[in-house]
Amino acid sequence: MAVKVLVVDDSGFFRRRVSEILSADSNIQVVGTATNGKEAIDQALALKPDVITMDYEMPMMDGITAVRHIMQRCPTPVLMFSSLTHEGARVTLDALDAGAVDFLPKNFEDISRNPEKVKQMLCEKVHSISRSNRRFSSYSAPAPQPAAAPAPSASSFSSTARPAPAPAPARAPAAGPASPAPKRKAYKLVAIGTSTGGPVALQRVLTQLPANFPAPIVLIQHMPAAFTKAFAERLDKLCRISVKEAEDGDILRPGLALLAPGGKQMMIDGRGAVKILPGDERLNYKPCVDITFGSAAKSYNDKVLAVVLTGMGADGREGARLLKQGGSAVWAQDEASCVIYGMPMAIVKANLADAVYSLDDIGRHLVEACL
Repeated sequence: MAVKVLVVDDSGFFRRRVSEILSADSNIQVVGTATNGKEAIDQALALKPDVITMDYEMPMMDGITAVRHIMQRCPTPVLMFSSLTHEGARVTLDALDAGAVDFLPKNFEDISRNPEKVKQMLCEKVHSISRSNRRFSSYSAPAPQPAAAPAPSASSFSSTARPAPAPAPARAPAAGPASPAPKRKAYKLVAIGTSTGGPVALQRVLTQLPANFPAPIVLIQHMPAAFTKAFAERLDKLCRISVKEAEDGDILRPGLALLAPGGKQMMIDGRGAVKILPGDERLNYKPCVDITFGSAAKSYNDKVLAVVLTGMGADGREGARLLKQGGSAVWAQDEASCVIYGMPMAIVKANLADAVYSLDDIGRHLVEACL
């Protein structure tokens, strides 16, 4: 059955072009278009599409507001189009917080210059997010809450701990038996890899960690170069730990999370120093979870705790294999709480997971394992 898509954009040219690209795929059907956020809500309710492509800046109602309403009234996977700028990154991250599943750069030049590449990327994204865990009755868009629940081990927070953000609402219930609580170990590094759905997932995990979290953290999120700095700044404001975009020569230290810069590769050496290398065009992902996990395995042997969160594909599996060979631990997010159960599934199917946890439990278990 074809994936039904609603295309939302105030630009007639962009609506037509996106519709043409999607309609060229025999397994995708464009069932409607909308020129603003209000029309998008009405069309989503009437047409019940499988996927919505959404622009941000539109008259009458912007894309983020429309996403919030759609998630409350008829939860549907939304693919945002965004500009590759710092402001575009900020807006896109707001859209993901509101409930959008993924995003693509909105670049008219690329559509004209590389039509086949754009077609492949757009159609792959639509097919992937159509299978995401976005349609579930328990979903509600994030909303401000009057008070945050205390995070684990609150009594051990340092006096400089930042205020905790409000927790995200519960999503799909976990399925299957839960893995047991982790055993405490003196880990020298926590490494977290993720892709589609990762920005929100990382936020939900990292905001549960206390300021005095004892292990250094590295984060590998599939994301364009223009976005990672804005994402690191956002996490830094929300979390008790410090978060920054990694730079060549940065030193790992407790209570600091370093985010791999988009378009490049991040490695760790035995001295705890970060190396940032140019992105290799032969690799699909820049940054690549396998690259960072592999370097951590070489540098820290059995002292790494790796976590693979939501995302399409299998990036992280081979790096996790190297970590396991060295005696390190690997956790995977469970299927029910993933937006896309691809990367964690690859870990589980390869029998590399020491534990499988729901997203809302991972931060708490990290505290239990490391404090």
